[in-house]
Amino acid sequence: MSTKDYEISLFDKNIILTAIKDSFKKLNPFYLMKNPVMFIVGIGAAMTTAIFLADAAEGNFNHFDFQITMWLWFTVLFANFAEAIAEGRGKAQTENLRKTRTTTIARKIINGKEIKVSAVELRAGDLVICEAGDLIPADGEVIEGVASVDESAITGESAPVIRESGGDRSAVTGGTKVLSDKIIIKISSNPGETYIDRMIALVEGAKRKKTPNEIALSILLSGLTLVFLVVVVTLKYFFNYFYITLAQDVSFVSITVLISLLVCLIPTTIGGLLSAIGISGMNRLLKHNVIAMSGRAVEAAGDIDVLLLDKTGTITLGNRMATEFIPAFGITEEYLADAAQLASLSDETPEGRSIVVLAKENFGIRERQIKELNAQFIPFSAKTQMSGVNLNAADGLPKRIIRKGSLEAIKKYISDETNVNLNSQSDFLFTQMMGVDIALAGGTPLVVAENKKILGLIQLKDVVKEGIKERFVQLRKMGIRSIMITGDNQLTATAIAGEAGVDDFIAEAKPEDKLKRIRDEQTKGRMIGMIGDGTNDAPALAQADVGIAMNTGTQAAREAGNMIDLDSSPTKLIEVVEIGKQLLMTRGALTTFSIANDVAKYFAIIPAIAVSLFASASLNGPLSALNIMKLASPQSAILSAVIFNALIIIALIPLALKGIKYRPEGAAAVLKRNILVYGVGGLIIPFFGIKLIDMLIITLNLI
Repeated sequence: MSTKDYEISLFDKNIILTAIKDSFKKLNPFYLMKNPVMFIVGIGAAMTTAIFLADAAEGNFNHFDFQITMWLWFTVLFANFAEAIAEGRGKAQTENLRKTRTTTIARKIINGKEIKVSAVELRAGDLVICEAGDLIPADGEVIEGVASVDESAITGESAPVIRESGGDRSAVTGGTKVLSDKIIIKISSNPGETYIDRMIALVEGAKRKKTPNEIALSILLSGLTLVFLVVVVTLKYFFNYFYITLAQDVSFVSITVLISLLVCLIPTTIGGLLSAIGISGMNRLLKHNVIAMSGRAVEAAGDIDVLLLDKTGTITLGNRMATEFIPAFGITEEYLADAAQLASLSDETPEGRSIVVLAKENFGIRERQIKELNAQFIPFSAKTQMSGVNLNAADGLPKRIIRKGSLEAIKKYISDETNVNLNSQSDFLFTQMMGVDIALAGGTPLVVAENKKILGLIQLKDVVKEGIKERFVQLRKMGIRSIMITGDNQLTATAIAGEAGVDDFIAEAKPEDKLKRIRDEQTKGRMIGMIGDGTNDAPALAQADVGIAMNTGTQAAREAGNMIDLDSSPTKLIEVVEIGKQLLMTRGALTTFSIANDVAKYFAIIPAIAVSLFASASLNGPLSALNIMKLASPQSAILSAVIFNALIIIALIPLALKGIKYRPEGAAAVLKRNILVYGVGGLIIPFFGIKLIDMLIITLNLI
């Protein structure tokens, strides 16, 4: 089961019960200090509690103070609950990841001997053997052998993947299962530091650090809180002045009332939901099988405007595949396909296997049993750049000597054998011309020759992944420019870039070229995303603002990136960017709502406090004109505002966890909608909410 198969309900009973318990645990002052806004509310609640208990000890049970005190505590608890439920959903999502950490017996190699030990005893640098049916005991690199591995416990994908030594597919993850063959693995992590351990810790939020944006917003909220704290403290002396100089009745302005005013003035709504918004962003990524190694990476994803993608394995499938047989004059395509298949039977490279498959698919030519052919096979080698077969004469058929290889290799083979200048022969000129056309189209030509005569060409292409072009169109609409990076020559790179639909490309790129391009873009103030899977991508992944490493890539790539795509799908970037933008939009929307919400509460609580100022006889003072909500009494107005202030946090928890709906539009449009929906809405909703609560308080005679 993958993380995306496990959908967590917002109202899951177990999560809610655990979150309620955690809400009380988070009342610890040392924990509350991490959130300055809620820390002030907590201090206020403690002060009103002390005042109420002191009065009660003297036999004076003040119902108003009691209710204010309870709702202030509820405000803190509701903020803690928002954070706890976000963390609880993350913990629930990682339960299936924990299942992959079952105690496993590892076959450790010590002094050349195999010894069975518990997986928890393994350390970085240890060597272990894994065969078909074995669970890989810990993260590591394959240093010997090749095997198919079932990684569905991590990715949810049922199709096995190949893991082999000496390439970009050598990284293995603890908890996955070997399906075939035998491999030797060098362990790369200690217990508690494995890939899955890190994922669980990060998703659960136990070690989640505040992102730069969160820190900046926290400083702003703390600044506003400090300003209002000074205002409220001085307000007491302001009222005392009027009492002394004008004999105004200010007995209503108690410490409890001033604390209530402070709590309603400071941005408690966004202060209570800020942490939950950040945690839920990481949780939403996990649903798409992407692990964010930090909250900053999620935020940065929302600001990406340039994306660099490694071509091989990211934009393309990674292996050149045979796509077409192109016969020479006088040769049928089927005859060429038959000869090409015979010459490829001993070629175990992906290209060789694809030629066998293409001949089978196009003409129904089945693979021949090598022994039955009574032939001498010439395996492919990097030195000769050829493979082939020598078929002895039989049943009246002449001897056939077939070779398949690069244009230069076949040219050299024929010239050395015949001492003939091929440049003057029409079939070779045709082959050269067609080879150039194939190269211009982004392919690689292979030549097939029989008995020193050229039969035609095979076109190999690095196949572009399905749906990738449409994804780049979507990225362009989102304002993100895509740049393909490849080691291919300029002609091949141009063709593949056109087929994939990227905006730009870098051909014949070396690791330092990728790094330089990222730094150049960053110096222009752009936010860079990089997707890669190889060891040579590691420096660029580390330099990029968002480095997304494919799970099928090397350990070095996964360590360098700050995100890991468990499905190894480069098209996943669309979801990553959308979630990043959604996180920023949600935080912005709720911040707008919180500030507007506070402004509306001023019209409830300030007139209630100042209603007696400058009053004559039994009449209310002139400041009562600000009581546009027509609240019943000063006590009900203040209590209504405090109750609304607490309940709005609970009401907004689903929005904080799910995030507001993402729309691919510019920053100006997002700001305009935020102001209209959450700004104006934040002003209007409190008027109705506080008035309704005031009516209920009077109806139920709570004061």
